[in-house]
Amino acid sequence: MSKNNYKIKMPDLMEAIFDACYLIFDLIAGILFFVYSKGNPLFILYGVLTLTLCGGDAFHLVPRIKRAVYGTNDKIKRQLGIGLQVSSITMTVFYIILLFIWKLTFPTLTAPLWIEAMIWISAIIRIVVCFLPQNNWTSEEGNMKLSVIRNAVFAVTGIGVILLYAISGNMYDLHLNRMVAAIIISFGCYIPVTLWSKTKPMIGLLMIPKTCAYMWVIVIGLQLLF
Repeated sequence: MSKNNYKIKMPDLMEAIFDACYLIFDLIAGILFFVYSKGNPLFILYGVLTLTLCGGDAFHLVPRIKRAVYGTNDKIKRQLGIGLQVSSITMTVFYIILLFIWKLTFPTLTAPLWIEAMIWISAIIRIVVCFLPQNNWTSEEGNMKLSVIRNAVFAVTGIGVILLYAISGNMYDLHLNRMVAAIIISFGCYIPVTLWSKTKPMIGLLMIPKTCAYMWVIVIGLQLLF
């Protein structure tokens, strides 16, 4: 679509603003974690977590912002596909980092071996699947079979992390049991989008509460910091 003929629509403009605000929020939060960590490895790790989220999602959201403002073309479609691949990998890393944050936050607790194995094995499988060229990331058709596989194992990773934060509960009165709700909301919104958004585009709106859930995870860390 030519930029000269394209007129931005209000829903697209609102999406672009929301995505930009989300990325800016993550960037500022990540900087705050590093600036105010005072060498505390927990908050340094929160900073790594936040910038991993920001950097990975930027690969996908910046092309979405460009598409909303200028309209679509083959270059943007390719960038969206590659961005989806990158963000799929970094989101997996995000949950691995949450595992280490749990370990640093609750040093007196030991993660059950089967839960930790569940997180690591499913995460590695997902990352390997994400690298397979058969995913057809840059094609509009994609690969539904591999999409189901990579998101099924991703759900296993998420369940493992949920179990850890459920085990620790409100230990030390840190209220990190809220991580359980945030992760459940994120997966509850994310899975339907990956499965049905191409046939039912309105389901894509679930990405808004999904994104807010990830912002909530970062806010939980900021509350510990300040």
